[in-house]
Amino acid sequence: MKRNDNIPTEWLISENPVPYLQAIKFMKQRAKDISMGDAKELVWLLEHSPLYSAGTSAKDKDLIDPDKFPVFTSGRGGQYTYHGPGQRIIYIMLDLTKRGKDIRAYIKALEGLIINTLSQFNIKGKIHEGKVGVWVDRPEKGNNCQDKIAAIGVRVSRWVSFHGISLNISPNLSHYDGIIPCGISDNGVTSFEDLGHITPIEQVDVILRQVFEEKFGTTINCNLKEIS
Repeated sequence: MKRNDNIPTEWLISENPVPYLQAIKFMKQRAKDISMGDAKELVWLLEHSPLYSAGTSAKDKDLIDPDKFPVFTSGRGGQYTYHGPGQRIIYIMLDLTKRGKDIRAYIKALEGLIINTLSQFNIKGKIHEGKVGVWVDRPEKGNNCQDKIAAIGVRVSRWVSFHGISLNISPNLSHYDGIIPCGISDNGVTSFEDLGHITPIEQVDVILRQVFEEKFGTTINCNLKEIS
């Protein structure tokens, strides 16, 4: 995945939970503006109120309890996932025409972003062959047991990416009970907190930015105050 140091990527952190449909609307417009050359690339860190989102490969049978939380259809890749408090959502809007036009390399770079971030907190993340996302070995649960700590689902339009990553810091993991996350029933989910790492989300944000700049290029603070 090529770096792009010509124009810094904007970096935005929303302090309050952002409604899901509002976030989707904003990302679609921002991706269009980036493709037209009317806006800079953007990384947007936020949280959502509890919800389930269905990617383009979601299966009806994987929605176990449709009444537990609001359910939204999403244009991103992947299956069902959960979003909620204690989870850092990382929406990434990059112009892939400037970064090699290679979606697989982009996904791999996102996985690397999370693995390198986790390593700064003494958490060993890894790739699960044939499955997107970042996983952690859980030998205490049995041989070859792995739990997912970060889900990845992206969409690319006009070679501009949006959607991105959900990284579990301290969410209520029982909230995943209403779905089979990512269609995977033989593994579980975990978080910093579940692994014994009590870490402020703001501290994770700092490391995420440092690692992003190492992999993708420089960043500048975004002066956008509200998303509409």
